[in-house]
Amino acid sequence: MKRTTLSLIAAGAALAAVTSVAAVAAPEEGPAATGKAAQQPVERTSLLCPAPSSSELAETTYTAFTPKTEVSADSGTAALVPAARSLAGKDDKDDKDGEDGKKGEEEKPFLAVKKQGAPVTAEENGSGAPALIGLAEGSLAPGWSAQQTTHFTAGAGRGLHGAVCSAPDTDFWFPGASTAEDRSDYLHLTNPDDAAAVVDIELYGKDGALDSEVGEGIQVPPRSSVPVLLSTLTGKPQTNLTVHVTARSGRVAAAVQALDQKVGGDWLTPSAEPSASVVLPGIPKDATAVRLVAFAPGSADADLKVSLAGPNGSLSPAGNETLHLKSGMTTAVDLADVTRGEPGSLVLTPTGDSGDTPVVAAVRVIRGKGAEQESAFIPAARPVGDRATVTGNGAKGTYLALTAPGKAAKVRVTASAGTGGGTAATKTYSVGAGRTLAADIPLPDSLKGTYALTVETVSGGPVHASRTLTLSGAAADGISMFTVQNLTDDRGTVTVPAARPEMGVLLD
Repeated sequence: MKRTTLSLIAAGAALAAVTSVAAVAAPEEGPAATGKAAQQPVERTSLLCPAPSSSELAETTYTAFTPKTEVSADSGTAALVPAARSLAGKDDKDDKDGEDGKKGEEEKPFLAVKKQGAPVTAEENGSGAPALIGLAEGSLAPGWSAQQTTHFTAGAGRGLHGAVCSAPDTDFWFPGASTAEDRSDYLHLTNPDDAAAVVDIELYGKDGALDSEVGEGIQVPPRSSVPVLLSTLTGKPQTNLTVHVTARSGRVAAAVQALDQKVGGDWLTPSAEPSASVVLPGIPKDATAVRLVAFAPGSADADLKVSLAGPNGSLSPAGNETLHLKSGMTTAVDLADVTRGEPGSLVLTPTGDSGDTPVVAAVRVIRGKGAEQESAFIPAARPVGDRATVTGNGAKGTYLALTAPGKAAKVRVTASAGTGGGTAATKTYSVGAGRTLAADIPLPDSLKGTYALTVETVSGGPVHASRTLTLSGAAADGISMFTVQNLTDDRGTVTVPAARPEMGVLLD
């Protein structure tokens, strides 16, 4: 037999063997079998929490949770560990010796989720509460969520501060920041990786970009958190600012903590990515002042219709039916007590004669009067999507707002078991088109501790949601403290493209 014949026989045998293995290994169902892309659970999720406060009076509660899913719960880990503290621009090599000695301690979990459907909590008082770096893998990764909630009763920014721990990214917009004399706004940058990140900060006021070379090339050391006082980046105070944060290298999580001498403070989290239409959900019904801050980051101006979606439909605030945004300039509008005793959500859409110019936006909300005023922020929110979760809810003082800006929708809300026990409860709601529903939250049976809220879109159009926490009485020193967090798609699944065995690659 000739060598060529032997080679062909060998190649045929090899091809048959590969084909057999592929046939055995191919799943009976899923993308490879159906030829269609499919949604599969994520296998890894990162979360970062900023350092909660520099006040010695601060009391901080951390909560974390992974909702129950169809993913096998046999294996998985989810833990938050303290990040190192650094000063802006400081080279982490200066602290290398000290950090090496603490490495073992730093890697010890500060808060860990053990199983799906069971929230966990931890507390830390004083200014030593750390920024946290978290990673969830396996069955505890899909939908993993965490929150930090802090309150203190004296000093600049006194009040209730809440922040949802967020995933690292490279681009952030913060309309609503300030360098006014009564404000001390700190931009917190947290780097989860083992290499340094380099970040640029741009500030935009009412007249456009502010000159500042100090905000360029800020070093964020590995696995560290850096606070940057915004007033150090510009010489002239600005009441209303838009802050743009970009990571030149690496990735970070970013959040602004606004501390006001008169009206308390809270965390300002990033606006949803620039879009032609934006929704700012869940303005409390007893808001005494609402300030809308918006910005068009592109090269074109934007003309927007302003609507308030309330329980009975949508209307435009008198005197502020439309809003014109000049490109690159921050615009602020005071809407006073726009909700007038009913919860509502602001919806900004392009006017008929305007193009689809992308914008970012946020509102500052004030409750109370005089010395008892307290403030919080609501940035433009992404839709709830398939599922969104927020943790740290109490039996009292928790409110959920659901908004359907376009088509009507149905959503399912699940209140988990508590951190100390209880049984989960679920309820389905219908949200009318152009309306905001103040949902009657289904409290868990025999609730002990705090619980997580999971919102899922069942049918209809996009739904935007926010959760408000309130604190009053002696614990709040007589002030009606509050904080608002948006609920956005947890991206617990990822699209897996179709794949199938391709024998052609063996014939090249």
